[in-house]
Amino acid sequence: MDHDGKKKPARPGEVPIDRFREAGYRAVDWIGDYLEKTREYAVLPDCAEGDLLARLPEEMPEEGESFEAIEKDFRERIVPAVTHWNHPRFFAYFSITGSAPGILGELYSAALNTNGMKWASCPASVELEKRVLQWLARAVGLPGDFSGIVVDLASTATLLSLAVARERACGFRSRKEGFDAKREKLVLYTSRESHVSVEKAAIVLGLGLDAVHAVDTDDEYRLDPAALSAAIDADRAAGRKPFAVVATLGTTVTTSVDPAGAIADIARREQLWFHVDAAYAGPAAMLPEKRLLFDGWERADSIVFNPHKWLFVPIDASALFFRDPRAWRHAFSVVPDYLASDGDADDPMDYGFQLGRRFRALKLWFVLRTYGRRGLVANIRHHIALAADLAGRIDRSARWERVAPVHFSTVCFRFTGGGEGESSDRANREIFDRLNRSGIAHISRAVVGGRFVLRLTFGNLKTTGADVDEVWRALEEMAGRS
Repeated sequence: MDHDGKKKPARPGEVPIDRFREAGYRAVDWIGDYLEKTREYAVLPDCAEGDLLARLPEEMPEEGESFEAIEKDFRERIVPAVTHWNHPRFFAYFSITGSAPGILGELYSAALNTNGMKWASCPASVELEKRVLQWLARAVGLPGDFSGIVVDLASTATLLSLAVARERACGFRSRKEGFDAKREKLVLYTSRESHVSVEKAAIVLGLGLDAVHAVDTDDEYRLDPAALSAAIDADRAAGRKPFAVVATLGTTVTTSVDPAGAIADIARREQLWFHVDAAYAGPAAMLPEKRLLFDGWERADSIVFNPHKWLFVPIDASALFFRDPRAWRHAFSVVPDYLASDGDADDPMDYGFQLGRRFRALKLWFVLRTYGRRGLVANIRHHIALAADLAGRIDRSARWERVAPVHFSTVCFRFTGGGEGESSDRANREIFDRLNRSGIAHISRAVVGGRFVLRLTFGNLKTTGADVDEVWRALEEMAGRS
C-alpha cells in the first residue's frame, strides 16, 4: 500500500499470482479438452501462407494486455493455423505424441526455469539426466559402458558426434588451430537413404558436402557393406582420409535398417568413428522380437534416438550415448574462470557446444515413470501391429503395392491403377494432395526407386484400428477418382 492506503500497481512485467492461477486453470482445462477431442480438428489447417501474418499486428503492444485477450487470440487465430501433430491420424513424417505426463513435466520444467549446463548450476537436472539415460540404455540393451547427454534433436547429436570424430581424426589439433579441409582431406560415409542431417553436419563442421560419400544400398535400401569397403579403398587410393561412418537403423523414408554388425567390423578394421542414427526406431529395441535388427549397434562410438518420436515425450528430447567421454571432453571442454567448478564435477557443458540446457530430463522422467517399460513396449507393439494391418491390406489389393519392407510402424506404398511412368506418379500425387486437403489424415510423400510413393507412419498413443479403417477407406475413395 502507498501512503494513501491504495494498493500499489504491480511492477511492469510482474503478474499477480492470483491472475496466473486463474489463467493456469483455464490453460489446463483447454489442454485437457484438446487432448480429449483432438479428433475433432482437421489434421491440416485450412489456410494459405501469410493468412495468420495478416491477422497479427505488425508492432508489439505498447501497453500490456490481459491473459483473457491473449487466450482469445490463441483460440481464434493461432489454433486454426496449427498442424495437429498430436492428432491420432497425423501419419506424416514420424508421428509423435505430446503425452499428458510429458506435458506436465514440461510445465514443471518451465516453472523451475533452470539451466543444467553444469552440476553446480542445477544438481537435479544433471543427476536426473544421468539416471533417465541409464534407464533408457538398459531398456534398449546397450552395455553399461555408454555415457550420454540429453540434447534437443538428433541433428544436434549427429553434429556433435561427427565433431568429436573429426577432432579424433585430426589429433585434436583443429579445436586450437582450426580445421583445414584441403589439408586433412577427410571423408565420411553414410547410405543414400540416410537423413539430411549428416550432410548439414558436414557443412557446419567445415568438411563440405563433397566429404560425404553416399554409399549404395541393397534391394531393401540398406547400406551395402561391400560398397562401403570399396568406397573406403578408393578414397584411400586417391589420397583422402576416411574418418567416420554413419549407419541408420530406421531410415527416414523406408525405415530400412543398415547392417550395424557388418558396418562395425569395417569401422574397426579401418579405424573409423562409428555413429548410429536410430532417431525414430531406437525405442523398438525395447522389444525382444526386434532386438536382432539392432545387433551390432552396441559396438558404435555414438548412438542417438529420440524419445520425442516414439516414447511419447513432447518435442524436443534426444538421447545421445557415447562410449568414450574423454574424447568428448577433449573436443569440447573450454572452462573459463566464471564457469569453473569446485572439484571434479561431471558437467554436461563439457560434452558439446551448448551452455544453455533445458531441464529435458524432467519430462522424460514423468513419461518413463507413468508408462513404465511394459506400457511403452505395449504401445510400440500396438503401432507396429497397425502398420502390419495396413501393409496386409495393401498386399492383398490388386490396385496398390508396398514398395519397402515394414520393419516398424511405417508403410511406403503406391497406387498402381494410374498407368505407368509419369501418369502413375501423377495419380499418386493427386491421391496425396486429396487426402491431405480433406483433413481426414496427414501423410507424407517420398521418392523410392525413382517412383513417387505415399508414406504413412503410426506413432500416436490414441491411434486405433478404426483410424486404419478410416484412412484406408479414404485412400480407396480418392484412388477411385484417379
